[in-house]
Amino acid sequence: MGGTFGEQIAIHGWALATAAVVSAACAVVGTLLVVRRVSLLGDAIGHAVLPGIAVAVLAGGRPGGPLVFAGAVAAALATVWLTRTLHEGLAVDEDAASGVVFTSLFAAGVVIISLAGPRIDIDPSCVLYGILELVPFDTVRVAGAAVPRAFLGAAIVLGGLVAAAALSWKFIVFAAFDPAAARALGIPVGAVATGTLAATALATVAGFEAVGAVLVVAMLVVPAAAAELLVRRLHHVALLAVAIAVAGACAGYIAAWHWNTNAAGMIAVVLGIEYVAAAVLAPEDGAVSQAVSRLRLAWRVACEDRLAALWRAEEGATAAQSVTVSRTGMLDVLAGWWLRRDGSIEAGADGERLSGRGRRDAEMVVRSHRLWEAWLGRHVALPLDHLHPPAEWIEHYLGAEVRGRIEAELGRRESDPHGRDIPPEA
Repeated sequence: MGGTFGEQIAIHGWALATAAVVSAACAVVGTLLVVRRVSLLGDAIGHAVLPGIAVAVLAGGRPGGPLVFAGAVAAALATVWLTRTLHEGLAVDEDAASGVVFTSLFAAGVVIISLAGPRIDIDPSCVLYGILELVPFDTVRVAGAAVPRAFLGAAIVLGGLVAAAALSWKFIVFAAFDPAAARALGIPVGAVATGTLAATALATVAGFEAVGAVLVVAMLVVPAAAAELLVRRLHHVALLAVAIAVAGACAGYIAAWHWNTNAAGMIAVVLGIEYVAAAVLAPEDGAVSQAVSRLRLAWRVACEDRLAALWRAEEGATAAQSVTVSRTGMLDVLAGWWLRRDGSIEAGADGERLSGRGRRDAEMVVRSHRLWEAWLGRHVALPLDHLHPPAEWIEHYLGAEVRGRIEAELGRRESDPHGRDIPPEA
């Protein structure tokens, strides 16, 4: 389409609105699929509804109409039934059964569309990537205004899904996280599962014309998977998934217009980028968070090792003698600089000395080390020269409570297996 984005804002606005509503509807359903760990079910239904849609259109239904929805739901339920039959009746692995069923049904839908030719109002190319760019040109009259049919259908679907989720949210949450307890309390777990399947089919049909049967899977799974990395409460996951989906849909459509490429494909790419960003920035499990945690641990270990080494060096020196501990790496050098700066180590003309605070911290590290050596010496058949490495690792993780329990079990032992004194608890 020629002209600038602003000059065609009426057309692009409807396309953007349709993409946003479709992605929001898929995100609502996708949240339930992801938290129940059945994301592949969304993939299977997204592919397997194609023959149901094709048969319904052959029977006179219009894409987005009630007959097509009924065909999609029937195909979705058939997918689940066939998968369970293969898994339970023929002992086929569940993932293999799902793969066989949805690929076979999807292929059957493609064959039906190809054989029907001009008798069916579905373009095979649109099965893969939809026709979001042309959505604003297929309109219906609503209160005297021309509204894209795809937008109207998706908006109705989104409203229905939100209303159904609000009315049955407690049942949904209970059935998702503890189906056995929910069933024992009389909650209709089967009806909830069937409703989830119907909702998935409904969201798939709503997005079928706009983004295609393949790319709608990205809208079902990716926003919810990204949201789950960032928050923990289920309703927070659902709200954030909708926000991620809408933002990705709008950004993807604008990027597709800028680079003159397929809108649905670009939306899926943007959603993938959002997921990568969530995986990197997630507060608990993200790559940045894990890297920071590892760096903090390495820093603490370096500081504690520095203090413990100085304490052991002073232990072997005379009471008034200062000592110098060799520095082996950049992190150890930085740890020594920091410990001198915060007052844990005092530097003199003839070496370094632990301050009162530094000595207490060092004694707790050495105490943990020697208590663990004593415990290993009693319970594990290791030679004395093999006790040091595991104790050197564990000394950074024993808290006061665990040290007290080990000491009580050892009978208030005052020395380690090498005969060295165990410092008292601070």
